[in-house]
Amino acid sequence: MKITEHIKKANGKSLFSFEIIPPKKGNNIQDLYNNIDPLMEFNPPFIDVTTSREEYVYIDKGEGLLDRKITRMRPGTLGICAAIKHKYDVDTVPHVLCGGFTKEETEYLLVDCHYLGINNVMALRGDAMSHQKYFEPSKNGNHFAKDLVTQIKDLNCGKYLHDVIEASNKADFCIGVAGYPEKHLESPSLQTDLKRLKEKVDAGADYVVTQMFFDNQKYFEFVAAAKNAGIHVPIIPGIKPIAVRRHLQLLPQVFKIDLPEALITDIESCKTNKEVRLVGIEWAIQQSKELLAAGVPVLHYYSMGKSDNIQAIASELF
Repeated sequence: MKITEHIKKANGKSLFSFEIIPPKKGNNIQDLYNNIDPLMEFNPPFIDVTTSREEYVYIDKGEGLLDRKITRMRPGTLGICAAIKHKYDVDTVPHVLCGGFTKEETEYLLVDCHYLGINNVMALRGDAMSHQKYFEPSKNGNHFAKDLVTQIKDLNCGKYLHDVIEASNKADFCIGVAGYPEKHLESPSLQTDLKRLKEKVDAGADYVVTQMFFDNQKYFEFVAAAKNAGIHVPIIPGIKPIAVRRHLQLLPQVFKIDLPEALITDIESCKTNKEVRLVGIEWAIQQSKELLAAGVPVLHYYSMGKSDNIQAIASELF
């Protein structure tokens, strides 16, 4: 079922969903299941599965020589989606990136999704590689998320890269895109960022999931501004509970977001990361209660591979 259909079927009730990252290659999928299992009691209609782009590794060849190779540390997004869908009978949403993929590779991935009965995808530009100051598109790849959305939408119409195919069983992907309540880190202003979001929606995006935020007012203002800009698709808030003290520096640095002073003060008063985790859980619970009261379509949690804090939050809400 499409994400938009799940939302419509809920008839105004806020849904619960979460995002997981695939295990590193060589790791057991059972570890992933162990973190998903405790969250299934809250009846998530869908689970997002992230995709990692390629990165460089350096292999020591001896005598001071290094060989640079390209690898993916967390491959298998599509396999993970299929495994989760089969094991839990829940819809999965693979993340599809511009960075690191050619348009042909993207088309093959989408065809595989269609064959597997996966009809929801999250279309993202992706981040720059670690050695790049700015994002650089792959050769023969999509440059921006709106271009990726266009490719997916074209495939829904039977328009492949090199052919228009009259098919009785066309793909019909529901397309999600990212939104940024505090603007994308590369955007010169929030207003400019909203223009980019509208371009993605106009290209065919069906819903939006926001980057994490810790001040609900920023989400509410973002939704209002999006509507004023002519964006009328569901906007799902993304929530990440702070789990360790270093998140105070890491999250603002990586995502260019602000943390409320009250949250900072609470975390700075903690003596251990266990205490920090409890503060993060309580903050996310209060955030979630206010968002539920506002009637958000879905509460979407970024689990980052661990689920105990998400379980503690959801048990207070669902």
